[in-house]
Amino acid sequence: MKNFKIKSFSKVNLSLRVVKKLKNNYHNIISLITFSDPHDIISISEVNGSKDKISFSGKFKKGIQLKNNTITKALYLLRKKKLLKNQSFQINIKKNIPHGAGLGGGSSNAANILNFFNKKIGFKLKKKNIIRLAEKIGFDVQINLERKNTFLNGKKGEMLRLGKKFKLDLLIVYPNIICSTKKIYSKNKKISSMKSYPAFNMQNKRKLIDYLSEETNDLQDAVIKIYPKIGKLIDYIKSQKGCRFSRITGSGSTCIGIFSNKRNAINAQRMVKLKYPKYWCAVSKTI
Repeated sequence: MKNFKIKSFSKVNLSLRVVKKLKNNYHNIISLITFSDPHDIISISEVNGSKDKISFSGKFKKGIQLKNNTITKALYLLRKKKLLKNQSFQINIKKNIPHGAGLGGGSSNAANILNFFNKKIGFKLKKKNIIRLAEKIGFDVQINLERKNTFLNGKKGEMLRLGKKFKLDLLIVYPNIICSTKKIYSKNKKISSMKSYPAFNMQNKRKLIDYLSEETNDLQDAVIKIYPKIGKLIDYIKSQKGCRFSRITGSGSTCIGIFSNKRNAINAQRMVKLKYPKYWCAVSKTI
């Protein structure tokens, strides 16, 4: 088995509504999800020996547990199902996506590992069986199994994959804060009503942006209350020329801005770097 390299892309919540808190303390949400170009790079090769060699490199490797992460969980499940036998692997993940930032980097890594082994090793598992494995690692893992725009409809585990590519001009800014998803949801007081959300039917880019500009992320108030400087960052991004809207993605701390064109997004990136030189920021189109 030769050395393989896989691109593991970042996830972006364009909007997020919390519609119900469940008895198990999880939540049902409505969210329109897309993907963007900042990506981790996963290198995989087979090695001799009885143990896997998992390592992380890159700017955002700090804080990831070597013995308990989404990659080790994925491999454990594959072996538990006896899909991997008498094989060990060397896997390095170059972390270009900030850890604990709301961009789903770890979930994307696990989803790509599952897809890789299913195709290259030849498990040929049915889609529903791969989804079941993904769910055992984390809900966001199954979202990342397909790099398609996805609409979560507010019912647990139900999602709609969209064929339309939005190709939005996006500024992504990470303010060097790791947000605990569990903590943010526990502090959230905002519950939205279940209503008709037509975003997934919108084929016109301008109408979609108009719709999203009136949307929100229900978790944002809880995040800003704990980390006020995130609110200031959102306002600063929003003040830039051509910004249609700005908000956090997922449970934070990363903030996004959707711009009218790439030039305005690049200009905004330049301004953010001047004001916040220590923050990580990238310009991308949604993919």
